[in-house]
Amino acid sequence: MSREQPSRRPTIYDVAKEAGVSHQTVAMVLRGQGKFRPETLKRVSAAIETLRYRPNNAARALATSSANRIGALVFELQEVGPSKTVQGAALRAAEAGFLLEIVSLPLFDGIGPEHSGESDAIERALGLLDRADVAGILALAPVDRLLSLGSGPVSVPLVMELEDASDPGSTLSRRGMDLVIDHLAGLGHRRIAYLGGSPTWLASRRRAEAVRAALARHDLEPVAELTGDWSASSGAQAVRALRPADLASIGALVCGNDQMALGALLALDEQGVDVPGRISVTGFDGIPESGFLRPPLTTVKVDYAVHGRRLVDSLLTRLGRPVPDPAREPAPDDIEFLARASTARSGELRAP
Repeated sequence: MSREQPSRRPTIYDVAKEAGVSHQTVAMVLRGQGKFRPETLKRVSAAIETLRYRPNNAARALATSSANRIGALVFELQEVGPSKTVQGAALRAAEAGFLLEIVSLPLFDGIGPEHSGESDAIERALGLLDRADVAGILALAPVDRLLSLGSGPVSVPLVMELEDASDPGSTLSRRGMDLVIDHLAGLGHRRIAYLGGSPTWLASRRRAEAVRAALARHDLEPVAELTGDWSASSGAQAVRALRPADLASIGALVCGNDQMALGALLALDEQGVDVPGRISVTGFDGIPESGFLRPPLTTVKVDYAVHGRRLVDSLLTRLGRPVPDPAREPAPDDIEFLARASTARSGELRAP
C-alpha cells in the first residue's frame, strides 16, 4: 500500500510518530547511543525508510554505527581566522577521540546569505553531516539561514561559532573591541567610525554590537558605520565611497578585521589622507602580515586555535562527553592587543 509523502522534509518528530516512540529515542538510535529492544530498532528503521528521512543510510547503520565524527560547516579556509579555528578544533576533537569532518559552503559572491542558492547549499551540507556516525556539528559559518536551521532538521547537537554566551562580556568580539575602543579613547579620539562585514552574518552583527557597546562606555556613538564583506577590496571600496565631508568627520576608523583595514589603508593613501596623522586605523584578528603594513597596523591578535578548541569543548559538553584534561590544561588568553604605528593621539601629528 502506497503512502502519500509529506510536502515538507520529514523530521525526527515525524519518524518518532510513525514508529510510535519518542523523538529522543529516534535521536539516540540514529547516533548509536543507548540500548533498545530489537522491536524498537525495527520500528524506527521502518519509519525512516517509509518517510525517506535523511540520512538515507541511517536505517542500515542503526544497530552498529558509532558516532565517532564531528562535522564542521565552514565558508572559507584561506583566511587565517577560519583555518586556525579549524586546526584547533581538529586537534581538540582528536584528543576526545573524534575525527573532524569538514564540509565547505560557497561564499555567494563573498557576502553570503542574500543568495537564493544558499539554502540549498546548506541543506546539502547538512545532509552530508546528519548521519549516524556524526555526533554533533560545529557551524563555523554562522549566517542567518543556519540560525533558522539550528534546532530543526538535524538530529544531532549543533554549536554555532558566535552563539551568545551566558556572559556577553566574555565573547571574543566584546573583549577585543573593548581593548580597541579603550585604546582610541585614551588617545583622545571622539569621532570614531566602524567598518564591518555584511550585517546578515551573525559574526558581523556581534562585532558591530561590541563596537557600539564599547563606545557607549565612553559616552560615544559611531560617527559612521560602513559595510564591507571582510575582504580587502571591500574595505577599499567602502572608504573610496565616502564623500569628502563624511571622511573629514572621521578621526579614527575601526575595522572589523585586518583584511578590510588593509584595503582602507590603501584607499586613504590614494586620497592623500595621512595615517595616523589625520585618521587612526585599527584592525582585528592579528594576521601575520598586519605588522608589515605601512604603517604597521594596530590590531587585536586572536588565538583562533584556542577558540576552535573551546568550540569543541562546548559541543562535548552538549554531548555529555568529558572534556580532555580539563583540570590539567591552562586557560590561555585567546586575545592580545597590539598597539602599532597606525594609531596616534588625536591631532598629535595633524598638519596646521
